[in-house]
Amino acid sequence: MDIRFDGVYYEPAALTYELGRILRKKYADLPWTEIASHNRIPEFSALGNKEFPRLKRHLVVGVRKTHKYVPNRKVSDWLVPYTSSGCYAMCLYCYLVCNYNKCSYLRLFVNREEMLDRLLQKDAGAPAPQTFEIGSNSDLVLENAVTGNLPWTIERFAREGRGRLTFPTKFEMVQPLLDINHGGKTVFRMSVNPPEIIRRIEIGTSPLDARIRALNTMCAAGYPVGLLLAPVILLPDWKRLYGDLIDTLADSLDAGVKRRGFIEIILMTYSYVQNAINTEAFPGALQPYDPALMTGRGRGKYCYRPEVRREAEAFLREKLARSLGEMPVLYIA
Repeated sequence: MDIRFDGVYYEPAALTYELGRILRKKYADLPWTEIASHNRIPEFSALGNKEFPRLKRHLVVGVRKTHKYVPNRKVSDWLVPYTSSGCYAMCLYCYLVCNYNKCSYLRLFVNREEMLDRLLQKDAGAPAPQTFEIGSNSDLVLENAVTGNLPWTIERFAREGRGRLTFPTKFEMVQPLLDINHGGKTVFRMSVNPPEIIRRIEIGTSPLDARIRALNTMCAAGYPVGLLLAPVILLPDWKRLYGDLIDTLADSLDAGVKRRGFIEIILMTYSYVQNAINTEAFPGALQPYDPALMTGRGRGKYCYRPEVRREAEAFLREKLARSLGEMPVLYIA
């Protein structure tokens, strides 16, 4: 995937780290603008919602200062702040778009040694091996195309960690991960959606067939693997879309994925912020919000009504049981 930025905004302290200097050299042909904090860039905050796609073409380089681990209890024990936040893609439902123009762009944190040291200490001090979700704030396969952090992370954890790492992705660029020593300690999870949703809502991500090939390839390379149906978006013909998707998966997934993999299902939540940005920045796009099916949940958030959720869950469970019955469904959220 060809990732091109218009410019880089950076904290001066980032250039005291090895990765910061690597990025400075890699993107030396771009304008570099000094900022006081990666958390607040007044130039970005002043822009209107219609400028959202333009913000996505900027890279922000800083030092991560907060390292709060959050209990998870789904496919991991902990959600871990790691080497990036935000994303280069433009999924119209993205929950990382939390505060208008603050969180949309890709932010890279160059103090990777500190973050992995802390994670390994947490792992070593736990009463039992732990699983750490390191990709909840960004797509690490996409980030890896910029930083090369994933092989470095996976190989070091294979040597020094007791438990497991895990991360989800919507991207196909897994070649750098295939011939490294992962020790079976990294769980690779691929997020999938029907092709129409990928094309019209998950803007800038890899197509379905490429995602399936990447998942098959990672399984063949010995990684534990999982499959996310996420987020499930209930468009008017959602039963056809997701029925066809599951049929495609049944036909295209390798036997190893079916035998050793698992499934997660997450129904879409949406927010007022996302709706405001999408309305102005993507006026002709397919809008995920459907007031006939969704209801308020918390401050400015929307989720599917209980009866709508029940129908979707029953349909997906029944279809998966018939077509991919070998793969357990760990949860529906």
